[in-house]
Amino acid sequence: MGIRYGCFFSYAHGQHAYMSKFKNDLADALRCYLEPHFDNESELFVDTEQLGGGDDLDRRIALALCESVCMIMIYTPKYEAHAYTRREFAAMQLIEEERRAWYPLPSHLIIPVIMTRHPLCLPPQITNPGMYVDFSRYTLATGDLKTNPDFLPDIEKIVQRIAAHYHYLKHCIPPGHDCSRFVLPPIPEVWRAEPPPHFPR
Repeated sequence: MGIRYGCFFSYAHGQHAYMSKFKNDLADALRCYLEPHFDNESELFVDTEQLGGGDDLDRRIALALCESVCMIMIYTPKYEAHAYTRREFAAMQLIEEERRAWYPLPSHLIIPVIMTRHPLCLPPQITNPGMYVDFSRYTLATGDLKTNPDFLPDIEKIVQRIAAHYHYLKHCIPPGHDCSRFVLPPIPEVWRAEPPPHFPR
């Protein structure tokens, strides 16, 4: 295995400006601040930029996940509603479990970035202490994330988490580890089986 990407971007696709602008702004900010930490690796894997129309999607996604240091999960209610994004999340959980035997993990490999909160609550999958960063105050009027002082401390937290894992992983990958053998897990169950009894109908 070689490290090819600092971070795999996992997100639900959107058709309108709010979702696409947030994804692009966050990607731009992370590329900017991750670049000094890496040797020849790409800062991010973003499917809209690096997958071609003829690609075997499952195989390419599995390979990119395995070759990434961490995963940025852009959380929206739409994310947990989509089977494929939940599958990417489950895949990185498997990778984290494997790497736990290679080095002492300084933090989780999945970094949830909260873009839009669920009207009820965040799902338990991402509410572990210290696991996520909250960008839900972002709007189309926010401007450039990489120069916005309201968001820079959280950008720095994300960058430092990825950089710490990168330096551990670079020295601890077992010889001969083959990412081409990694396959995506089956589609996991929904994160919310049904609305709670008090949910308005």
